[in-house]
Amino acid sequence: MTRTDGQAADRPEPQRLDEYTESAVQRLLSEHTGIAEQGVTVTRRDHTLVLRGEVESGHRRDEIVRLVAQRFPGVALTTDIAVTRTSAPSEAEELS
Repeated sequence: MTRTDGQAADRPEPQRLDEYTESAVQRLLSEHTGIAEQGVTVTRRDHTLVLRGEVESGHRRDEIVRLVAQRFPGVALTTDIAVTRTSAPSEAEELS
């Protein structure tokens, strides 16, 4: 089955990217009970949403990307989320 706009019928229809989509993703990240992430910002670049920030693990980063992709299936995502060290330092810091 072919659509008149040239998209295959089994692909999700692209969602319109605007400030409402941006704020909806930001709200999803901060209010979702399993994520509750406020350290990731969402911005639009061309026809892509960019997720940017720092999280405590690679697993958390993957969960954030999975959640956003699942909730907004037609939106292209770029991920610029770094993993920060969350363990205690292994040696004492020298102060002078």
